[in-house]
Amino acid sequence: MNTVLHLSDPHFGTEQPAVQRALLDFAARQAPEVVLLSGDITQRARRSQFAAARQFMAALPAPVVAVPGNHDIPLFNLAARLLNPYGNYRRALGENLAPTFESASLLVLGVNSSRPARHVDGEVSAEQVAQVAARLRRADAGQLRIVMQHHPVRAQEPSDLDNLLIGRDVAVPAWVDAGMDLLVAGHIHLPYVQPLAGSGQRQAWTAQAGTALSRRVRGAVPNSVNLIRYDAAGNAAKTACRHRRCCVERWDYSEQDGAFTVVAQHDLAFTDTAG
Repeated sequence: MNTVLHLSDPHFGTEQPAVQRALLDFAARQAPEVVLLSGDITQRARRSQFAAARQFMAALPAPVVAVPGNHDIPLFNLAARLLNPYGNYRRALGENLAPTFESASLLVLGVNSSRPARHVDGEVSAEQVAQVAARLRRADAGQLRIVMQHHPVRAQEPSDLDNLLIGRDVAVPAWVDAGMDLLVAGHIHLPYVQPLAGSGQRQAWTAQAGTALSRRVRGAVPNSVNLIRYDAAGNAAKTACRHRRCCVERWDYSEQDGAFTVVAQHDLAFTDTAG
């Protein structure tokens, strides 16, 4: 089994050292193929916060694919927000705001859903929807196909409806129809898994992650990350097979144990109806 570690919303500037040590230890033991970091990497998009994030990412045992969140754009520095909103992000983490990762059995497509003109809301454009759908259609039949962005497309709590991605009603069915299996996101610090529907019979899923490191936890939900397990050998070898699956595990930080422990597991199946 291969593993993908999904982290979100560490909010460097509000990180907790004990949780950070536990997460690095957890990541080392799990040895993921890749780490996905779905935005709000910093609390206020400051250079020092990005430097701390970069140091943390360098200590992880696998390549990191990251996209920005709304907190990764300056809030109080209006000139920077208007003229160079991603300046500190790009200086620390690279120019690409929508990176990709690909192996024989895995395809990850990053989407930048943050917008400098919006303090909280996220949005995808028609161009972004079309670009992601086109790349999904070119994926190998055996690949697990993941789209990562910061903002959620489904809400579990009514209070989160205002946080949903603008453009989701177009993006979700288009990406599911094009072959997306799993959409991972963050933003609301609440972990859950929900189904996503295409315009036809094909179904995909979305997995939300909690805040990985920040003291800005949500209610009784502790710091939390997702571990995605999938059968790389089976997916890659059976390229004609239309039935693929993965398991999304939720791991919460236990203050008592000083470690991340598994608290939930979702076994997800994907059936491709197109030839």
